[in-house]
Amino acid sequence: MTSKPTHLDDTGAAHMVDVGTKPATERRAVAGGRITMSAGALDAIRSGNAPKGDVLSTARIAGIMAAKRTADLIPLCHPLALTKVSVAFEWEANGISVAATAATTGPTGVEMEALTAASVALLTLYDMAKALDRAMILGDIRLLEKSGGRSGDWRAE
Repeated sequence: MTSKPTHLDDTGAAHMVDVGTKPATERRAVAGGRITMSAGALDAIRSGNAPKGDVLSTARIAGIMAAKRTADLIPLCHPLALTKVSVAFEWEANGISVAATAATTGPTGVEMEALTAASVALLTLYDMAKALDRAMILGDIRLLEKSGGRSGDWRAE
């Protein structure tokens, strides 16, 4: 890690980091999070009886689309040619967890794309099920692992 902020120039002004001289390497990141909800909302989603339709499919597509638009949403992020984005869900006792994977071959990482995919998938789950439970809680959004680039591989403990 560098001690100097990378997104500030010598005058302290925000700027996009120049990655033009960095080598293109395979990069992959996985981010996760969860949404907790009432048993009734969870049962409706699991059985396919949510008022807005197929909740998980819609959230999956939203997460994939969001990863592709990360540079439009997060200031100073580089637009990336993503080679893969996937969004997977897992049923939990009181909610649903999400794992979003983003990959590219390029000069900068895909952590923000994976985090954006996970976040938007969770927001979409909320939107699709809010008629069933407005008290749902989104949380635990974090980077789970990354590989590639100068800093190498990393995995959350």
